[in-house]
Amino acid sequence: MLDKVLIANRGEIALRILRACKELGIKTVAVHSQADRELMHVRLADEVVCIGPAPSAQSYLHIPALISAAEVTDASAIHPGYGFLSENADFAEQVERSGFRFIGPRAETIRLMGDKVSAIRAMKAAGVPTVPGSNGPLGDDDDTNLATARRIGYPVIIKAASGGGGRGMRVVHTEGYLLSAISITRTEAHSAFGDGTVYMEKFLEKPRHVEVQVLADGQGNAIHLYDRDCSLQRRHQKVLEEAPAPGIDPDARAQVLEACRNACIDINYRGAGTFEFLYENGEFFFIEMNTRVQVEHPVTEMVTGVDIVKEQLRIASGWPLSITQDDVKLDGHAFECRINAEDARTFMPSPGRVTLFHPPGGLGIRMDSHMYTGYSVPPHYDSLIGKLITWGEDRDIALTRMRNALDELLVEGIKTNIDLHKDLVRDSYFRQGEVTIHYLEKKLES
Repeated sequence: MLDKVLIANRGEIALRILRACKELGIKTVAVHSQADRELMHVRLADEVVCIGPAPSAQSYLHIPALISAAEVTDASAIHPGYGFLSENADFAEQVERSGFRFIGPRAETIRLMGDKVSAIRAMKAAGVPTVPGSNGPLGDDDDTNLATARRIGYPVIIKAASGGGGRGMRVVHTEGYLLSAISITRTEAHSAFGDGTVYMEKFLEKPRHVEVQVLADGQGNAIHLYDRDCSLQRRHQKVLEEAPAPGIDPDARAQVLEACRNACIDINYRGAGTFEFLYENGEFFFIEMNTRVQVEHPVTEMVTGVDIVKEQLRIASGWPLSITQDDVKLDGHAFECRINAEDARTFMPSPGRVTLFHPPGGLGIRMDSHMYTGYSVPPHYDSLIGKLITWGEDRDIALTRMRNALDELLVEGIKTNIDLHKDLVRDSYFRQGEVTIHYLEKKLES
């Protein structure tokens, strides 16, 4: 087992990783910016290193500072959490070259799946269903690009190969706009990601966002942990998730779960990962793979009983998976509400001091948060301040518990999006499990 892990992140995920390390008897090193001295995991870690000023570029994204912190504390591994450098192949490579273990996939795997074009090729080869598209980067020949769009059928979407988080994409409904859309997306992609490569896909008009959680040990063993529905999104950012996804065709589900598991073996995947799909009319279409632990991993943990972060630590220690696919049993239903420090109507960030924090309790309730009464939410980072997760024997019970838990949850001193979640969990379409990825934005516009 690893001896000491440096946690290269902040907030609730840093605290989550610290707790998993403690359960496994692993010593912890917390790094923090000057703005994050009062974080809960910083108070609880075995060792603490300040890695720079508040701006992320000078602290949590500053690779030399993180490597130096691992060196001076004699850490054996670095856990990147999610966000920041978690899917940065150069960081993973430098960690390994410096003599530390990167708790995640190998650098070449991150590069393979980080490029959307190569990822789609790899998934097609592994038998994972993909969206009809250009099957590679778009070239400069206008006639070829127009013919590709006609073959796929309008509407189509132009995507940056290195894009993510909803950036670097443009929907095209008519042929007259196609060529200019390709040119604009290329320019934006080069500016945002340093890579102007774009590709084309069929644009699905009313899809759901369904993803499959996987674990693999890089030793030929891989499992899936079933699926999640993350369709409630605003500006391509997830707001509320649930597991398993409701109303999925059983045969289609079984096929895609097995395909994802086999794909992990094909690409020799190591660690936790998530295959993201659009689901429409009973069919799955692969869009990308996240090569890290995700914000919404707790809903999967609640319905499978598998501690995903502890498995990450075991895998990074060189151990095989502690469970087989036959050991994974789906039990009940779970929801997760992302609690953000932001105005529930305008979505403007709301940093400041938390004058009162009271988490809800009761059977099937889990609150993952680094907040405490007196904590000051800094203005420099993502607005996520907690995740409220509920479990029940079925979807109705889990949803009832979420409604009750949101009513109990108190956060004073700053604005939060709790009221938005109270509205969502009482929404008739959501209660029926019928929302698409466009539903929330249309609801907010009405």
